[in-house]
This record gives sequence, structure tokens and C-alpha cells, in this order.
Amino acid sequence: MIRLLRSKIVLALSLMATVLVFGVVGYKLISDFTWIEALYMTIITVTTVGFSEVRPLDADAKIFTVFLIVTSVFIFGFAISVVSEYILGRNQLELLKKKKVKKQIDSLSNHVVVCGFGRNGMQAAEKLMAYKKPFVVIEKDKEIIERHEEEILFVEGDANEDEVLMEAGIDRAQYLITAVPDDAANLFIVLSARQLNKKLFIISRASQVTSLKKLQFAGADKVIMPDKIGGDHMASLVVMPDLITFMDKLSIEGEHTTNLEEVEIEDFTNQMDCHSLRDLDLRRKTGCTIIGYIDPEGKYIINPEADMVLQPKSKVIVLGRPEQIRKLNEMFQIG
Repeated sequence: MIRLLRSKIVLALSLMATVLVFGVVGYKLISDFTWIEALYMTIITVTTVGFSEVRPLDADAKIFTVFLIVTSVFIFGFAISVVSEYILGRNQLELLKKKKVKKQIDSLSNHVVVCGFGRNGMQAAEKLMAYKKPFVVIEKDKEIIERHEEEILFVEGDANEDEVLMEAGIDRAQYLITAVPDDAANLFIVLSARQLNKKLFIISRASQVTSLKKLQFAGADKVIMPDKIGGDHMASLVVMPDLITFMDKLSIEGEHTTNLEEVEIEDFTNQMDCHSLRDLDLRRKTGCTIIGYIDPEGKYIINPEADMVLQPKSKVIVLGRPEQIRKLNEMFQIG
């Protein structure tokens, strides 16, 4: 629709330019006006402002003027209607688009709210898309929104405002990632989000070490310092390069390229009788190896014993090649 209206605007502008050129050339040839005089007569004629003529017109010039007025009225009227239609159509399209986005957001629950779509926010969104985890991004830069709105749900506004957070469904969300560059803004977002949803798991970015404890005190469950992580990673590549390179190979890029998987025990116990890690026998069935166990209290056990008893609401971390992870997911219908 908008594309069709744009083509009409181009047509209207072309017709208007043609009328102006036609008028200037006509007055130049019929009344022997100078180019400036011909342009002046054309402008006051097509705009019907009623200024005085350059000089009295003869019969031919008067007939030409009448024809020019009638023609310009229709063409300029067409141009005004097209521009008005374009403006109204664009506004209507924007309204329909916002209603569609609002309807999609209102249908979400247990989703992720990402505040800020800078470098870190964009990386978080890419990871969430790779794992098909539903999410909403809050961003106040309209240009950024327009560049990515085809594939991402956006709420335009300041994440510091409760109304904007509510519009993103913060009361129904499971996670909040606040990746705004300013620590003070992140602190305020964490405070507001924690007040609106007590059960929310909040992950916040921090730039300064002094902000870490403040964000945790405000209600952030995890605080990430991207600059510190980057520096540690680069230094680790110097002191233990092979180990770090190997760890980098343990990809968790996306649903079909991962080497690691987190699986809830219920995914196994609902389909088979198992009481310990040995009973799962994942190595023989899928090729995957269990490298970690998370008990219901959140305690992490690295390289657990095969006889470890499985508890409800616990999880296991498995390692395998992408095809082995896919086999695991397909066998136990995970994901």
C-alpha cells in the first residue's frame, strides 16, 4: 500500500514539474516574456495568488492562462490528495503495526524482556533467537527499531518507566536482561522490575566494579561485567591458550550447533524408570556424557558419580557433538 502511494507521489510531482515547465515555455513563446517573467507568471497563475501581471496579456496569452489554471488546479488537487492519502495511510499502517505487536506481546508468558538494543542487547537477542526463546526488546531509539522490527518484537520507550515495562509484559515474564550502558539506568530498571515482578530472574550489565553490589542489592540475580569478562578471556589465551581454545569449541551457538545441553530430570523420569545417573545410560544411548549435576537447591556438582541419586526438580549438564545432542533431544523430546 505504502509503495503504491509512493509511486503516486512520484507521478504527482512529475506532473507538477511538467505544468511548471509547460507554463514557463508557453509564456516565453506566446508573449515573448523573459525567462524570469515567464516563471513569475507561471507561479502566480498555478497558485492563483492574484498578483499583478507583468504586462497586459493579449488574446492568445489569456487563453493559454485559462488552460494553465484549469490544468494546474486538477494536477495540484491530485498532488494534495495523494500526499494526504500517503500521510494518513502511513499513520494507519503504523497504528496497525503497533496493534499487531501489542497483540503478540500480550500473548507471551514466561518470556524474556531485554532492555537496550546496543552491542550487548543485540548479542543477547541473537542467542535467544537461536534457541527460539520468546523475548521482547525495550528500546527508545526509533531508528534502531525500524532497522530490526521485521524480526524482533520491540516496545518503544524508556525502560526506566513502569508503563513501558508493563507494556513489555514484565508481570508475565520469566527473565529480564538489562543491557543499558549506563549503570545508574540499569540500577533503576532493576528496582522497578523487581517491584513489578517478585519472581523475575534479573540479569544486569555493569560497567563499574562499584555498581556490582548495588545492582545485587537492588534485586539483580546475576550481574555481568562484559569488559572484565573480555579482559580475563584475552589474558587466559596468553597463560593457557589450548585450554581456552578448547573451551571456546564447546559451542552453545544455537539449537542445532550446540555441544552442551541443560536437561531437567523430569524430561527423563517421565519417559523411563531411572533412579541414578547410571540408570540414564546416556553415553550408550546417545553418545552424550554427563559432566555436571544441579540439585534442587541450585548446588553445582562437576563430574558427578554414576551412582548419584536423581532428585525431582534437579538438572544434568551433558556434553556431546552436535549430532549427539540432537539425538538426545529427539529421543527424550526435549525442547
